[in-house]
Amino acid sequence: MSKQSFESAIKKLEKIIEDLEGGDLPLERAVKKFEEGMRLSAYCSRVLDETERKISLLIEDADGQVREVPFEKSES
Repeated sequence: MSKQSFESAIKKLEKIIEDLEGGDLPLERAVKKFEEGMRLSAYCSRVLDETERKISLLIEDADGQVREVPFEKSES
């Protein structure tokens, strides 16, 4: 899968879901859309897992213990 943003992948996945739920696609096209949706879902899941690991590293204390700290958005 080419490099794309998480947000772009989510939008594509939402469109695929909408198309599949519509029920108007021929079977072969529906299967292709489903396969693409599964690839996008796996990509998004990997991005979220990587992000979670990065956040965990950022909140590790001096003793190497990971503390659960609520994520607060910075107001820029």
